[in-house]
Amino acid sequence: MVPMENYLALSGIIFSLGVYGVLARRNAVLVLMGIELMLNAVSLNFVTFAAYLDPDRVLGAIFAVFVITVAAAEVGLALAIVIRLYRVRQTANVDEANILKW
Repeated sequence: MVPMENYLALSGIIFSLGVYGVLARRNAVLVLMGIELMLNAVSLNFVTFAAYLDPDRVLGAIFAVFVITVAAAEVGLALAIVIRLYRVRQTANVDEANILKW
């Protein structure tokens, strides 16, 4: 069985890549991808702790499913906002979206 530290290290790396994607990128779609990476790292942590600390209960997997559901809803809403921003401003750059009134 793979040690729990390996999964936590992988989750930390994925979360760090997501934070870098959110902070360093200016394209709204790439920022959304960074947020998705961070949410996937959290889901991996939930499943890892559920599997190693209490394998008889599936509470961590249930939380992971809720995180995935929230992530899907967040992406749907955010992509609608990005599409609207692109239609109005002709760019998906988050620096250009300082005012969302038109």
